[in-house]
Amino acid sequence: MKEDTNKDITRKAAETELPDHPYSFWRATTELPSFPPLREELDVEIAVVGAGITGITAAYLLAKEGKQVALFDAGKVLNGTTGYTTAKVTSQHGMIYDHLRKHVDNESAILYYEAAEEAKRFMQQLVKDNVIDCDWQEETAYLYVESDDDELKNLEKEMDAYRELGIPGEWVDTLPIPLRVKGAIALPGQARFHPLQYLKFLLMEFRVMGGQVYEDTMIEEVEDGDRPRLLVQDQEFGVTCDKVVSGSHYPVTDQNGFYFARLQPQRSYSLAIRAETPFEGGMYLSADEPKHSLRSATFDGQQYVIVGGKGHRTGQEEETTMHYADLETFSGMLLGIKDIPYRWSAQDLYSLDRMPCIGYVTSDKPNILVGTAYAKWGMTSGTLAAMMITDLIMGRDNRYTDLFSPSRKMPLLERIKTAVSHNATVAKELVTGKLDFNRRKAEDLEPDQGAVIWHHGKRTGAYRDPEGKLHVVDTTCTHMGCEVGWNEAERSWDCPCHGGRFSYTGEVLEGPPTEPLKQIKS
Repeated sequence: MKEDTNKDITRKAAETELPDHPYSFWRATTELPSFPPLREELDVEIAVVGAGITGITAAYLLAKEGKQVALFDAGKVLNGTTGYTTAKVTSQHGMIYDHLRKHVDNESAILYYEAAEEAKRFMQQLVKDNVIDCDWQEETAYLYVESDDDELKNLEKEMDAYRELGIPGEWVDTLPIPLRVKGAIALPGQARFHPLQYLKFLLMEFRVMGGQVYEDTMIEEVEDGDRPRLLVQDQEFGVTCDKVVSGSHYPVTDQNGFYFARLQPQRSYSLAIRAETPFEGGMYLSADEPKHSLRSATFDGQQYVIVGGKGHRTGQEEETTMHYADLETFSGMLLGIKDIPYRWSAQDLYSLDRMPCIGYVTSDKPNILVGTAYAKWGMTSGTLAAMMITDLIMGRDNRYTDLFSPSRKMPLLERIKTAVSHNATVAKELVTGKLDFNRRKAEDLEPDQGAVIWHHGKRTGAYRDPEGKLHVVDTTCTHMGCEVGWNEAERSWDCPCHGGRFSYTGEVLEGPPTEPLKQIKS
């Protein structure tokens, strides 16, 4: 449900380094088909909601099993987080393995690694068997630290976890790229690819197998039962099915699972640059702050470097453009910059124990399945979710079911610490968001500028577009009543409580809200 900036926007990278508007490298270099919205009552075996990596892969696998499947997206296919990723296919998910062996157990940590490896092998085999032209390249992944402080000690503990768990990582003191580090863990046999070229193939194969795809179809709620019914926003018709698969960020239906309170949203930022210095290969992620991610990509014979990082909780940073500027500075110092054709940001969800939630939405709802909370590792985790969900629907055992079950019991201390922090933030935003804002007026806004303003005696949100037209909305989030704030880099209204996002005209860009912000006459 992310805003899709027009491809015809003139980019001024040669004149002004950073592009004026966000647009994903992956979407800019992939011509995707379009599909109609649902216009009539539908009855299918499987309804899949969310056309990202989880939804498309699950739809493809279930259609291969002979199921009648329909795939729905509230916006356009592959225009959510999957279209705005850094697209690393790796089992090196940051500092995860020492965390898991300490807070869960060794067996779970090993299973986590094996699950990611299984997803990676599945993708690799699919690319090989079908000769998918998606720039698939095996790379070594590096997790590194630049500072000589506690993070170096933590990285050493992560390396100890690799050794204890049998993960084939190696400690190195230098990197192939010109970055001075105190140490790094190198994990060979990982991969990077073009995610949309890969998923476009799966989508087209799904259609060949008789799968149905509907865009611009907002599923507002699911009525549970022996055969669940999906309610389409602002329509009297709906979708009846045997099973529902939710591949959206927040599950399409909560069913008292309280996902909005258990999942924490974060935004992160990316640039696609053409570097002055050739990129020597490998995939890189910093373990210390500020977070930086690097990998290369090739399109039409040209090399680009995808530089990411600068993550923060959604809706809780005002000057978001500065994150792009910081990535630009980092890239320039490291590699030099010829130009920056693309910049974009993405939203990811974290569970309380940092593991994905894959399986039945709640333990007593066997007809509704979800995959979410990939914590920025959606290429492997989203693929794994599709594989696991297919097994569950087909009645097959899957050895990862208990580990990733949304109903799993988490270590008590970890759950309490994270939940208290998360809910304290929500409570604070509910109160302070109503009171704390600068009482600017509409006439103060320049073209292409947005802000919370004082309008007709109340707090409202306003954006003056480049042509000078004013767009005014009620800033109360339609999910749970928190106050949204202006995101200058993306021209959106973002909620700091549960990560809901709206366009400057109020349309929903990202859940959990399903209703738009109320428009106010200017």
